[in-house]
Amino acid sequence: MKAIQDEIKKIKKDLEERLSKASSEKEIDNVKIDFLGRKKGKITLLLKYIPELSPEERTRMGSLLNELKKEAEKLIEGKSEILKKEKVAQRIVDVTFPGDKPLIGKIHPITQTIQKIKDIFIGLGFEVVMGPEIETEYYNFEALNMPRFHPARDEQDSFYIDSNCLLRTQTSPVQIRVMEKSHPPIRVISPGLCYRRDAIDASHFPVFHQVEGLAVDEKITFADLKGCLTYFVREMFGKDTRLRFRPSYFPFTEPSAEVDISCIICKGSGCRVCSNKGWLEILGSGMVDPEVFKKVGYDVEKYQGFAFGMGVERICMLEYGIDDIRLFFQNDVRFLRQF
Repeated sequence: MKAIQDEIKKIKKDLEERLSKASSEKEIDNVKIDFLGRKKGKITLLLKYIPELSPEERTRMGSLLNELKKEAEKLIEGKSEILKKEKVAQRIVDVTFPGDKPLIGKIHPITQTIQKIKDIFIGLGFEVVMGPEIETEYYNFEALNMPRFHPARDEQDSFYIDSNCLLRTQTSPVQIRVMEKSHPPIRVISPGLCYRRDAIDASHFPVFHQVEGLAVDEKITFADLKGCLTYFVREMFGKDTRLRFRPSYFPFTEPSAEVDISCIICKGSGCRVCSNKGWLEILGSGMVDPEVFKKVGYDVEKYQGFAFGMGVERICMLEYGIDDIRLFFQNDVRFLRQF
């Protein structure tokens, strides 16, 4: 009997010493196993001796051991709570300490370029209009003076959904839809995604953005087209930027012209970017072909108009000095953070 009492005192002392030294939840768990474990816990082992005692001693010692067990549980739980509070205290933020700078998102360079283009033309009185990305052959080709035998309608060049529908190859169909619903004067630009079966390389991608424009009114001339695009180029690339118009061909404009600007890298002296020519092609333009006006029921004797179109990626690459179109579509944060 006395031996068990002495053992109880020793266990209690050992428990208090172990808990005073414990500094982690893992150490607390180890103490709990050593003293209260079901198989080899020190208090659990003492409880196994109770059946060997006399009935009188059994009652007394059972009470003492139960009290010891409850006290041990209380001490262990108390120490655990103390450690938890200390851990929380360590997490308290010192409001006087400089904080970490949050990572702030930025607008994608393509979106920035589209917005800048829109702002320039809105300042000239143009309205921004949008249209469907899935188009019929009529709006994408026929209404734009591209008959059935035209090479652009080949399945190898366009993404066809069925025999009559495809992903639009340009945003020009939006112009037809506007003219069908409106009467001149008209001044609109149509930004958006386009799709063509281009092989992927540094300057081509099957998905790209375009901004196309249309102006229709009485007595519009090629001089109006030149004045509009000259203003745009100088607002986009700087007042000192030179530009030139080269004769070209587009099915929906006549006459047609490609627009070049003086290389923004070498200022026209010749470099790798401009292939030592001093000029960079940026967009196509021309006077609207009368056949297009006939499709929408406009009087070709009364109304004239001009149209233009540009690839946004091309403009953006020139604006920011980017040499690979694929960078726009890789979602590499290191690249996007620059803008």
